[in-house]
Amino acid sequence: MEYTPRLRKKYKEEIMDSLTKEFQYKTVMQIPRLLKISLNQGLGKLALTDKKVIDKGIEEMSIIAGQKAVATISKKDISNFKLRKGMPVGVRVTLRGDRMYEFLDRLIATAIPRIRDFRGIDVKGFDGRGNYTFGIQEQIIFPEIDIDKVDHMNGMDITFVTSANTDKEALSLLKAFGFPFKNDENK
Repeated sequence: MEYTPRLRKKYKEEIMDSLTKEFQYKTVMQIPRLLKISLNQGLGKLALTDKKVIDKGIEEMSIIAGQKAVATISKKDISNFKLRKGMPVGVRVTLRGDRMYEFLDRLIATAIPRIRDFRGIDVKGFDGRGNYTFGIQEQIIFPEIDIDKVDHMNGMDITFVTSANTDKEALSLLKAFGFPFKNDENK
């Protein structure tokens, strides 16, 4: 028997039907779906002075994502920051398919509830085209990271790229997955 991630199964069995009823889609291809999740971590001045910071960032991001992360390279020289073209400045990883659904499940079920003073995720992170980005201030919310081995607290940006045409459709999709958005009465 082949393994299917829990949220992929939930999407096919429940979410597709609820979104079709909510937005009256005529074909299955109109229903918005999650295409990829991109994790990005800028390491800033630490990365410029110490090469080990990049290696540690790659290691931590690979553990969090379950897939090998790569260093991001600067595209131009900025003399005020002592930055040269081609220097590593951060770490990124892009998740698709089963790994994407597994990461989303771990994020919603275990990581987000571990955020200090958590009151919900802000709905203002949509870009107008159905993609959503939010930031995490500490990487230690992920249970895979051993707090004793962390040298520096690094945040990260997580971007959810969907096939939705509008922010409203993408919001409904992410809410159906169980994303804990703030109850915003102004919207």
